[in-house]
Amino acid sequence: MTFLRTDIGLLAQLFSDPQIAAEFSDEQFTRYALTVEAALAKVQADLGIIPADAAQAIIAGAASLKVDSEQLRNATEKDGIPIIDLVRQLRAHVGGEAASYVHWGATTQDIMDTALVLQIRSSLSHIESRLHNLTLNLARLADQHRNTLMAGRTHSQQALPLPFGFKVAGWLAPLLRDRQRLTEIKPRLLVIELGGGVGTLAALGQSGIRVQHALAAELDLAVPLMPWHTQRDSLVELAGWLSLVTGSLGKMAQDIILMAQTEVGELRESADSSRGGSSTMPQKSNPIVSELIIAAARTNATLLSAMHQALVQEHERATSAWQIEWLNFPQMVLLTAAALKKAQFLSVNLVVDSARMRDNVRASNGLMLAEALDLALAPFLGRAEAKKLISAACQRAIQDNLHLVDVVHSQVDAPLNWEALKDESAYFGSANAFIDRVLQEVEKR
Repeated sequence: MTFLRTDIGLLAQLFSDPQIAAEFSDEQFTRYALTVEAALAKVQADLGIIPADAAQAIIAGAASLKVDSEQLRNATEKDGIPIIDLVRQLRAHVGGEAASYVHWGATTQDIMDTALVLQIRSSLSHIESRLHNLTLNLARLADQHRNTLMAGRTHSQQALPLPFGFKVAGWLAPLLRDRQRLTEIKPRLLVIELGGGVGTLAALGQSGIRVQHALAAELDLAVPLMPWHTQRDSLVELAGWLSLVTGSLGKMAQDIILMAQTEVGELRESADSSRGGSSTMPQKSNPIVSELIIAAARTNATLLSAMHQALVQEHERATSAWQIEWLNFPQMVLLTAAALKKAQFLSVNLVVDSARMRDNVRASNGLMLAEALDLALAPFLGRAEAKKLISAACQRAIQDNLHLVDVVHSQVDAPLNWEALKDESAYFGSANAFIDRVLQEVEKR
């Protein structure tokens, strides 16, 4: 199974991941398919369905077969699926009477789907490890910057002060939910496929259910309610999860890009100024890692729609929806793994300019304290009058380049600690309590 554009050429360095690419390579797919064929023969022999010596020959043959890749490619173009010729090659390699027991009672999709589940299980082990490490890195970053003052922004405008650690916790919290979601999905996902021609296992007579359970145990997978040849919801559920993960990473990357803008200058992707260079502008260091994460997120969101299209399948075997999965699902797995790897880089190398963050807050001349002043003056003036006064004071502070607290103080003689009101970091509310909640959740996992 290929990843199309993401596994070839120069762009592979941007969007690929060697470990996951290897899992979905043609070589690994055929190895998994042969593993399933061998396991099927073993459990059928254990149950007395096929001769033990035949099973031994099949197991040995599956382990020693050197697949003729060119022949397999040519046959796949002719047959539309690779398993037919792979079984032909295995039977020829096994030889004798045992050859007739290869693939006993199974159909092509049984082997391909179960091999896919083995690919998914192995890939998810890498993805989960990266996701876990990323959450630990972000937790440390959030804790480190729980008191680092910056401007909170809504609609891309400065709104209220907040600590940078709170923003990082906001990147982290969805990833914790994504980890929980995967735990919930896996029992539905990591199941064998064995149904025979139309899913009834008729070729195995009354032994079908026993073979199912034995094969699942042999492969350390679970048993589905029934064969799922044209029931692809669990696979699409995983595709949705992949899109959620990259979307969560994309939100973080988008924030980093905005905060790395020259006029803002609060973050840099790394201390290495040679990264993200321009061919014509030597002064530039573009946020290329974040850009690639966002591209992966938006591409996964697009590919997900195709996976939902693949849910619509005909009767007991699809005509084209299965092929839609081949074109889209492996790419989603690869893009997710690559995005996680890049997010890990950011979580370790991100340069936080806390001084610039403070300068950007101070440049607002206290405008982010308008809400705090409103609440402080309401007991003395009434809420409506306080709001009216502060709204007018905001306009004067902007026009005359004055600090908002000074403008309000010049108009109101309320017994307030006016100097303390100028401290934006005193208006963090429950930010640190929320950070603590998120960090406690990290420790639980």
